[in-house]
Amino acid sequence: MEQQLDNFIHYLEAVRKSSRNTILSYKRDLEKFAAFLDAQAVVDLTDVNETTMNAYILMMEQRQFATSTISRNIAALKSFFDYLERYENHQGNPAARLKAPKIEKKAPEVLTVAEVTRLLEQPAGRNNKELRDKAMLELMYATGIRVSELVSLTIDDINVQAGYIRCSERGRERIIPIGSVARISLRQYLKQARPAMISDDSSAILFPNYSGQPMSRQGFWKILKQYAAKAGIESDITPHTLRHSFAAHLLENGADLRSVQEMLGHSDISTTQIYLKMNTGRIRDIYSHTHPRA
Repeated sequence: MEQQLDNFIHYLEAVRKSSRNTILSYKRDLEKFAAFLDAQAVVDLTDVNETTMNAYILMMEQRQFATSTISRNIAALKSFFDYLERYENHQGNPAARLKAPKIEKKAPEVLTVAEVTRLLEQPAGRNNKELRDKAMLELMYATGIRVSELVSLTIDDINVQAGYIRCSERGRERIIPIGSVARISLRQYLKQARPAMISDDSSAILFPNYSGQPMSRQGFWKILKQYAAKAGIESDITPHTLRHSFAAHLLENGADLRSVQEMLGHSDISTTQIYLKMNTGRIRDIYSHTHPRA
């Protein structure tokens, strides 16, 4: 299976243009499946059938794997055997009839406006690092971009004067406006801090780390955690929390769903609708507590 797996990973990279996260997840999941086959003394993929598949899913359920993990494994198996059937003359897809367990969609964690305000006030701009951190936090909340997009931004992706940034992911590009507060933070950072933080004057990196190199997602996560603790935010905040808060606060203040979808870069509007459902629940709660005839 090792050679087929290598071929499949190359296919995901070169043909499907899958994201790095998807490729790493599928590779990890399929390596676990290969270990399961070894334990079952299955030496050839042609011997894998629906019974084998069901036994593997049952094993994950018995070990109390998360529903989302099982669903991702099933997606990886379906994609892998579909590839084998199409491109490597494998007879049939034994994973074709596997059904992913239903995942109960939880409402995303969002911060209140007061919590966001406290968070954004933490980097006071007393040094270059705080100016950079302030600009990053303000920009993320102002635009709702993903952390991977934030740390990948270059100087050419941002137009402070016109008030927008350009994000590109997997061949898709979108333009997102920047609010006045974020623009002020960006101007201060670009004028005072960035020139001293980059390692090379020709560097296009917008937000470098201490070494003047591109910041990692994990690096920004640590920064966010530190400021959240200083702000007294007790919830388990992640970079995606700011993205969720951006969307929820826009809809709460009257933004239309389609515009929020475009800014977030969701390909399917149903993904964006979860924020609308959150807002509807909030409105019902307010109504039940305030209307005299509720």
